[in-house]
Amino acid sequence: MSIRQRLTLWYGGLLLLSVILTAGMMYFELIIEPAWLAADGQPHDPVAEEIAEVIFFCLLPLTALTVVGGWWLLRKALRPLENLAMTVGQLQAHNLREPLPRSGNGDEVDRLAEALEGSHARLEEAFKRTREFTLNASHELKTPLAVLHGEIETALNDPAATASQRDAFASQLDEIQRLSKIVEGLTLLAKADAGQAQLKRESVTLDELVRDSFADAQILAQSNNLTVTLKPCDLVTLNGDRHRLRQLLLNLTDNAIKYNQPNGRVEMALSRHHDWAELVFTNTGPGIAPERLPLVFDRFYRGDEAHNSDIEGCGLGLSIAQWIAQAHGGEIHINSSNGQTTVRVLFPL
Repeated sequence: MSIRQRLTLWYGGLLLLSVILTAGMMYFELIIEPAWLAADGQPHDPVAEEIAEVIFFCLLPLTALTVVGGWWLLRKALRPLENLAMTVGQLQAHNLREPLPRSGNGDEVDRLAEALEGSHARLEEAFKRTREFTLNASHELKTPLAVLHGEIETALNDPAATASQRDAFASQLDEIQRLSKIVEGLTLLAKADAGQAQLKRESVTLDELVRDSFADAQILAQSNNLTVTLKPCDLVTLNGDRHRLRQLLLNLTDNAIKYNQPNGRVEMALSRHHDWAELVFTNTGPGIAPERLPLVFDRFYRGDEAHNSDIEGCGLGLSIAQWIAQAHGGEIHINSSNGQTTVRVLFPL
């Protein structure tokens, strides 16, 4: 039975009951009771008082019953809809197959849940095909890129090549290496989406990796005359994948250097707080507008400052960093204000 039918029956039944009881009581008060009193020779109350009694003892209780009963029925009828809305609001790309709650009455809520589950199944199939296409395409691109890389590298080292040819070969080699990095990042993210990316678990000294990244940052910062500072770096050991953690640090270091201003600064820190380790990267740069902050972890997203300049990159670094942090049970957050951008990564110990 639909919600509309239940509400119609409820209010129709109460209205019919109200009419019957009111008519019966008025018939008793205005016809039967005066006849009994007249037969006994007793005076009866005025008609106005009789009507007031009908209103007070009949209409008012029935009105209250209608309001309270209607509120209770509406609350009961809409509760499955609230549960459905809450469940749908918590769905993500990885849990689209989660069954949606139903009322069990075959009403509009059940039909809506069935329709949503059908659309979720189609969405999941579309996501699956996209992941498979990305994974297959990135895999197929690796071989020709490797062949091109080898051939151009050979041509670059050919003694017969002229200086202009070597410059052209070097430029082509840079572009192939850049494309190879994009393909590698896409492959990693596609495997992560498909649940195929495996982490090698071992004891990792995170502070050692941070110091290595600090040394790399000092070298990279020389071209823009940046000041790189390593703040307190606590001893932190966690169970994780050394290679992936190193990749996360390289991505964050690279971003902090690239998205900076001449004579700016980069600060790195690693601190331990009870059962958590906090990794912080801070840089002085163009900053990120508040409305763009939620987009920075989207794949291939690059801010306007990056598009309008010669900053290299493809917009996968933060996406990969987010996956690595989450794969280790951690979190990554970014905020930007007053010309300063700060990235915080939390790892459970």
